[in-house]
Amino acid sequence: MFDTPKDWCWELERTKGSVKYKTVSVNEGYRVCDRLPAYFVVPTPLLEDDVKRFQGRGIPIWCWSCHNGSALLKMSALPKEQDDSALQIQKSFLDGIYKTIHRPPYEMVKTEDLSSNFLSLQEIQSSYCKFKQLFLIDSSSEFWDTDVKWFSLLESSGWLDIIRRCLKRAIEIIECLEAQNMNVLLLEENASDLCCLLSSLVQVMMDAHCRTWTGFQSLIQKEWVMGGHSFLDRCNHLHQSDKEEVPVFLLFLDCVWQLVHQHPPAFEFTETYLTVLSDSLYIPIFSTFFFNSPHQKDTNMGRESLDAQSKPLTLLTVWDWSVQFEPKAQTLLRNPLYVEKPKLDKGQRKGSRFKHQRQLSLPLTQSKSSPKRGFFREETDHLIKNLLGKRISKLINSSDDLQDNSREFYDNWHSKPTDYHGLLLPHIEGPEIKVWAQRYLRWIPEAQILGGGRVATMGKLLEMMEEVQSLQEKIEARHHRQEAIHVQAPGLLRNSARLSSLFPFAMHQRHSAKPVLPTSGWKALGGEDDLAKREDEFVDLGDV
Repeated sequence: MFDTPKDWCWELERTKGSVKYKTVSVNEGYRVCDRLPAYFVVPTPLLEDDVKRFQGRGIPIWCWSCHNGSALLKMSALPKEQDDSALQIQKSFLDGIYKTIHRPPYEMVKTEDLSSNFLSLQEIQSSYCKFKQLFLIDSSSEFWDTDVKWFSLLESSGWLDIIRRCLKRAIEIIECLEAQNMNVLLLEENASDLCCLLSSLVQVMMDAHCRTWTGFQSLIQKEWVMGGHSFLDRCNHLHQSDKEEVPVFLLFLDCVWQLVHQHPPAFEFTETYLTVLSDSLYIPIFSTFFFNSPHQKDTNMGRESLDAQSKPLTLLTVWDWSVQFEPKAQTLLRNPLYVEKPKLDKGQRKGSRFKHQRQLSLPLTQSKSSPKRGFFREETDHLIKNLLGKRISKLINSSDDLQDNSREFYDNWHSKPTDYHGLLLPHIEGPEIKVWAQRYLRWIPEAQILGGGRVATMGKLLEMMEEVQSLQEKIEARHHRQEAIHVQAPGLLRNSARLSSLFPFAMHQRHSAKPVLPTSGWKALGGEDDLAKREDEFVDLGDV
């Protein structure tokens, strides 16, 4: 996926970005740079010689187009030079590149320097190391010993705060794209870590297609796999002693989980889908999350094997869920509450031809007057200085609070009814950012609630929906009509009183050794009827 020009052209057409942007094949065969994919999208005025000049660095690469014509782009920094003449050459080059995406008053750009004004990889690494220690419990006594100070330890890890900062920055970028109608250019050293994270989050919030089963898969392939995220190094798959895990992709999944947790009907997939996807990140039989770049993958899997005598690797793709789970288990990955966006008939499409292709929950704000000419010169200089390694972070607001425009945008959106097929913003206030319990607490029996939690609520809700639907079908049968949409709960959710709050990974009984969703196969569990017949076990917790 996204390894052919056709895939990129389809994505451009889908987002209505083909007018201003084009697919280029200058890196076909990785002739220019082994860090970039063979095909990618750049602004239409950009020449192929510009891409070749600095081996793909300093080039605005297209990520996504908004309904109003603004676009999200990313750019990697140019190599640092000490020679004044070389610096001048780079400055002139960047000045020309900048003009391809910044043509006031018709097209403006906002630069986001992630290397100096956002999270560092060291912060993510350090925070996650502290965070995961909270869930490495060896015994029941250790669990209760740490229970008293657990929330203090959680706060000191800083992991939830990092998630909040990621969501906050994504909201600020969305405000620029949606309300101010500005292009946003994400800047990073290699544009393969935080650029991937924020560009993906923005698309999940703004584009309902990315909240579908196929759309989310397509998003990860486009922004992470083809975007050159170093999965091999960041996950430390080779367990090299001089490298530590930096879970940038896991941080992204945690941010998406916050959205799924707050707005369940907006997603075609469930939190269980995210959990098994995070597990697949560390299963070495899949090629999807195993390599540092598309070039490394193609080289080792035979497309460009340099050693004719060596046998190419044969790895599976993670998106074929039948490799891991049988059909019954796969039903737990799809959200039964999700309803697809209704398709317009020909008459409706004709009447709305000149409207936005996606109806957003928040109408566009009134366009602002163009700033003075000097502002654009300063913005250009800001971009050039960042890419040349001369940071001016002291001029940038680094407050943890949303900026004024973003705060107004955020408050206005949350004051209106939610359109689950439009713009989707999370709550980022303190109590709203929660621990991804299903992933991190599933192997701790003491943390489970038998017959309780969101699983029990979901089970009862689905039972009620099925009952209402059954009554509706009986009524409509009397009028000789049929109901087209059927909501059916997965069979294993029908007896929610017997399930753990961390279902389907947690155990049904305290001393059972068989999780409901085993990685070794569904048959190890037995039939669905056997599960329903199991007796509840009441656990005495003493005086706690």
